[in-house]
Amino acid sequence: MPDGFDPEDFAKFLQDLLSGNGNINAEELARVAGIPNDPATIQALLSQLQNAIQQGESQTVSGVNWTVASQHAITAAREGSKAVSDTSKTKLSEATHIANLWLDQATSLSAMASDPKYISREVWVQDALPLFQELAGPIAERVAAALTENLQANLPSELEGLAQGAGGIMRSAGGALFAMQLGSALGKLSHEVITGGDIGLPFYSESRAAFITQNLTEFIGENDLDENQAQIYIAVRELAHARLFRHSRWLREAVIAQLTNYASGISIDGEAMTELASSITPDNAEALKAALESGALLSERTEEQLTALGSIETLLALIEGWVEVVTENSTKLLPSAANLDEVLRRRRATSSPAQSTFATLVGLELKPRRSREAAIFWRTITERLGIEKRDAIWDHPDLLPESSDIDNVDAYLQRIAGGEDSIDQALRDLLGGDQ
Repeated sequence: MPDGFDPEDFAKFLQDLLSGNGNINAEELARVAGIPNDPATIQALLSQLQNAIQQGESQTVSGVNWTVASQHAITAAREGSKAVSDTSKTKLSEATHIANLWLDQATSLSAMASDPKYISREVWVQDALPLFQELAGPIAERVAAALTENLQANLPSELEGLAQGAGGIMRSAGGALFAMQLGSALGKLSHEVITGGDIGLPFYSESRAAFITQNLTEFIGENDLDENQAQIYIAVRELAHARLFRHSRWLREAVIAQLTNYASGISIDGEAMTELASSITPDNAEALKAALESGALLSERTEEQLTALGSIETLLALIEGWVEVVTENSTKLLPSAANLDEVLRRRRATSSPAQSTFATLVGLELKPRRSREAAIFWRTITERLGIEKRDAIWDHPDLLPESSDIDNVDAYLQRIAGGEDSIDQALRDLLGGDQ
């Protein structure tokens, strides 16, 4: 055990958490959890943490207390939130109508059957939470299990009796603290996202388009954009994204499956955990928060994990690149299209919601350069094969290019179909007969 570890203090801490009557330093705990330091929020934090532990694991699913995560995210989303106005709905409805007409000329993928949703920040949190639960669940479960194993393996002999029940206690506490962190991240994202596909994946299982009206209005104002043209341009991007995922129903699950595959290889660095335990004091409560955010507790990625991350990045780049090319071809008549593309490109290159999402969940740093290279790939495919055959590549996962194919279109065409005019035959072969 690290120097300075006091078994009696540790036992008292666990007992305080369980009883709800202990002298827990709420202010320091709030700092660790990354929430505002005000009496009401701190009291809510303590109540949620104590309730989570007293309830055992009944509220914790896949390593996360989702009730706590939802409460934190919604509380953050409500700060400064405005309701969706009829004026916003009307303007965006007109913009999406024009966007669909232009998209029909730039892609063979059919229009959405359902109208877009126009939502507030709070509704975005509520609607997006199931997707984040699916994305974060496998990773959170693995991290929570590893932390619990490490704790039980390193408890001193004085606490052997307590160790028998400490696993469930710490899983519950860890699930609550992880939930607070995730809830804070979701709440922050709710102030940044402007469309449903802004995080890189559609959060509706039916791939329905969505616009967070307040954030979109603020984004347009902050960048001094022409409102009408910006709404049309962003509507084109969002509807193109939604059309792609609705057409390729396997695509959303493919990304999630790749994330799950990556999570299965996560392990905790025992030495880093021991060092962290010795550094957490009332004067250094930020150590845990910093370790969680930086990934310092995770062991070095294995070759399998690096391969999985590469696959995730390639698929996300292909999606973004296709959307960029379709948007580019759809908005040729829009006077400020080039300026709007540059504004959104700059946003993606700095701290976009998609980057925040995947960095938080898997430590994946999306590389804008790869998305630009994927866009070049799709432009070339469009020139060589035309719109219909380009979009047919999304019909089946086996037709999608690999990372090396993005850099060599000729090799891709040769590999997938034996020539530029054989995509249709490749599809027939994959689907098992004449189509």
